[in-house]
Amino acid sequence: MIDQKLITFLKLCETMNYHDTAEALNMTQPAVTQHIKALEAEYNCNFFVYDHRTLAKSREAEILETYVRSAVFNEERLKSVLNKSDMERFRIGATKSIGEYMIGEITAKFLSNRGRTADITIDNTERLLGMLDSNMIDFALIEGSFSKLKYGCCLFRNEPMTGICAVGHPFDGKTLDIEELFSETLILREPGSGTRDIFSAILAEHGYSGSNFYRTVTVSEFSLICALVRLGTGISFVYESVADYNEGIGKFSISGINPVHELNYVFLKNTAALDMINEFRYPQEG
Repeated sequence: MIDQKLITFLKLCETMNYHDTAEALNMTQPAVTQHIKALEAEYNCNFFVYDHRTLAKSREAEILETYVRSAVFNEERLKSVLNKSDMERFRIGATKSIGEYMIGEITAKFLSNRGRTADITIDNTERLLGMLDSNMIDFALIEGSFSKLKYGCCLFRNEPMTGICAVGHPFDGKTLDIEELFSETLILREPGSGTRDIFSAILAEHGYSGSNFYRTVTVSEFSLICALVRLGTGISFVYESVADYNEGIGKFSISGINPVHELNYVFLKNTAALDMINEFRYPQEG
C-alpha cells in the first residue's frame, strides 16, 4: 500500500497549492504541511520552495514524483491482476492522427481476443501526458514531443508528413519554397497537438511562424480540417496516413524539407505498462 504521505505529495505536485491539496484530499492544511515536512525529514531534502510567493518543485521533488507515480501505477496494476476477472481491461490513449488513422487494424486484432476490452481515449499530446501522470490511462501512442527523461517509450513507427491542398490547387503535386506558402490560409490543429507543434518547429527552424501566413485557422478535428482543405479554404500539414485516407486531397512538399517524425508508445518508467504495450503490439489470439 502506498504511504498516505506520498499520496499527499503527489496531489500537491498536481495542485501546487496547499489549500487546494487539503480540500482535494479532505484534510486540513496543517496536516498536508505535516506530511510534506515528514517526507522532507525522511529523505533529508526540500521538495517544495517558494519563489516570489509562488510554490515551486525542487529537482528532488521531480525525481520523487516520477518514482511515486510509477509506484501508484504498479500497485493499481497488481490489484487488477490479483483480482482479475474474465475480462482484462486496457486503458489506451492515442493522439488524433494515430487514433483516427493508424491503429484501427492493430486494435481490431488486439480485441479479437474476447478476454480483453479497452477504454480508448483520443486527445492531443498535452492532455494525454497529463492523463498518464494522473494514472487515468496505462499508455499512450503519441506523435508530439515529450520528455524521454521523465517517460519511458518505444517506437510505434516513423511517419512522413506532407502538405495538403485541394485537388487542382496550384500547389497540388508541386515542390515549393516555403515562402510561396505565405499567401495561403493555414489550417492548424489546436495548441497542445503534436502535429501543430511539429510544423511550428519546422517554421521556426527557418525563421518563420504561423503569423507569416495570410491567416491561420485553428480546428481541433481532422475531419473538418480535411473538409476545409478539400473545399479550397486553405492548406494544412498532416501525416501522409491522414492525407491518403481522405479523398479529394492533393499533396505538396516544401523544398529541402522532408519531415519524417517518430511516433511512440509512451508510458510511466519502471512500470508494468511496457508489458501491456507488448500485449497490444503483439496480441495473442484467445
